[in-house]
Amino acid sequence: MGMLCLSLEKENGLINMNNASITDNSKTKSLFHWKCKHTWRRSAKNTAWCLLGCSIGDLGTILFFQITQMSWSSLSIMILAMINGVITSIILETSVLSRQMKISKAFRTAIGMSLISMISMEVAMNTVDWILLGEAKLVWWILPLMLIAGFLTPWPYNYYRLKKYNIACH
Repeated sequence: MGMLCLSLEKENGLINMNNASITDNSKTKSLFHWKCKHTWRRSAKNTAWCLLGCSIGDLGTILFFQITQMSWSSLSIMILAMINGVITSIILETSVLSRQMKISKAFRTAIGMSLISMISMEVAMNTVDWILLGEAKLVWWILPLMLIAGFLTPWPYNYYRLKKYNIACH
């Protein structure tokens, strides 16, 4: 925001404005763009960490129900898998960040910066499972498709946050 700088002098009861000028004290901001290779690489690394954390909880939950053959509906299993995926991702991210900051701040950072990323990742992974298999089930050929969808869905969001706000979760 520009600021009006005035030099005021009082002569014979009158105010005289000398050297009036407008200066812009705001910092120069670069325009946002999607072409920064460095930011794409860094956001890919952040997204991969998030994918690892989410996959542990998500795939672990689906595998548990598949092995134990407990009679839950696929929708219930997928909802629980998404919740567990978010929880394991927060735990992983908190442990990674705790090497750089206090554990309480690491926890708040993990939750605050990447919750949207984790939820979108979870929804993408389970949507692929539902569309291609029609149930919460793991088979060898579905895993790469789930992981690719889980990675690609939040990646642009992670790039955006990193580029615009310099906010990363790792």
